[in-house]
Amino acid sequence: MLNETGAGALLAILRDGQARTRAELVEITGLARSTVSQRLDALLSRQWIVPAEDAISSGGRPAVAFTFNQAARVALAADLGATHARVAVTDLGTTILAERTADLPIDRGPEPVLSWLVDTCLELLRESGHTLDQVCGVGVGLPGPVEHASGRPISPPIMPGWDAFPVPEWLGERLGAAVLVDNDVNIMALGEHRAARPEADQLIFVKIGTGIGCGIISDRRLHRGAQGAAGDIGHVRVSSAADVVCRCGNTGCLEAVAGGAALSARLTEAGVPASNSREVVGLVRSGNTQAVQLIRQAGREVGDVLATIVNFFNPAVIVIGGDIAEAGEHVLAGVREVIYLRSLPLATQHLSIRTSELGDRAGVIGAAVMVIEHALAPGVVDREVLDLKRA
Repeated sequence: MLNETGAGALLAILRDGQARTRAELVEITGLARSTVSQRLDALLSRQWIVPAEDAISSGGRPAVAFTFNQAARVALAADLGATHARVAVTDLGTTILAERTADLPIDRGPEPVLSWLVDTCLELLRESGHTLDQVCGVGVGLPGPVEHASGRPISPPIMPGWDAFPVPEWLGERLGAAVLVDNDVNIMALGEHRAARPEADQLIFVKIGTGIGCGIISDRRLHRGAQGAAGDIGHVRVSSAADVVCRCGNTGCLEAVAGGAALSARLTEAGVPASNSREVVGLVRSGNTQAVQLIRQAGREVGDVLATIVNFFNPAVIVIGGDIAEAGEHVLAGVREVIYLRSLPLATQHLSIRTSELGDRAGVIGAAVMVIEHALAPGVVDREVLDLKRA
């Protein structure tokens, strides 16, 4: 029998996509048929579930089966990077219904960036045929440290003016929905795990873009750490960068030698102009030897740090994402070379190291997952049903 036996618990059962009858739900939960019927009625009244198209027959009168309604609500999802943004409206199955991308420097400051986000969300809702009262929540990823409990960025090195800015409150007042905020690489890890590798218990997602970060899936759940700072590998000290000053103010950070900003600066200094990580990848794809060598070495530097994580955490999958991952095998070769050289054989015996399957969409899919899991948590659904009864 389930520990939780409210309407939200029934919804959690039906979210796997399999249609079930009242009798099947009685058997699964151990509840009385009248109790199951009452809770199914509550879910039907909120449109969280719908009768399945095909009735199930056992020889007599066909029994009505119920299934999760992915169209019951929509989620607003935003992945705000250092220099560009992606915003989407998704259904409750994370299918993208409308989407927008834009070049948007995060250093413009919170109000200009978030004002653009609000306007874009409203445009996408209209485009997808939805309204604000159908929104179950808003998920936002930011390119810096975020205190997840409050949703506020904390001393983000590339986000001037954002420190402690009340992002959830500011957006919530304008969009009228619950707002969840996290570090961008955390939501990418959520998206990649849910959409591409849901069977993996332990997964590491590494974003190599303008900066470098790491999202950790442990026992199929995102591990944020005590204050939400887990996975900040971009500022791990590496010997090859001993005298290199990082934008965080320290010297020797991994990001200072292997991040996209560092690579583009080094190529420009060498007489090969590149203003950002995407242009670096463009040079690699065009066969520029210096860019290829830099990308391969960057992969080795990242692999050196990941080898320690492999020995410590023993993940089943390492996914490389972000702009630099678009260089494909050039960066993967460097990462794999050092990980397999420096990690224990047992830790790498079944280790999969690959690039992201979702690519640029990993962030918005993950932001949607974050919102949907919050909105459909059994306790939240039970409170919504109770509020409806009181109304």
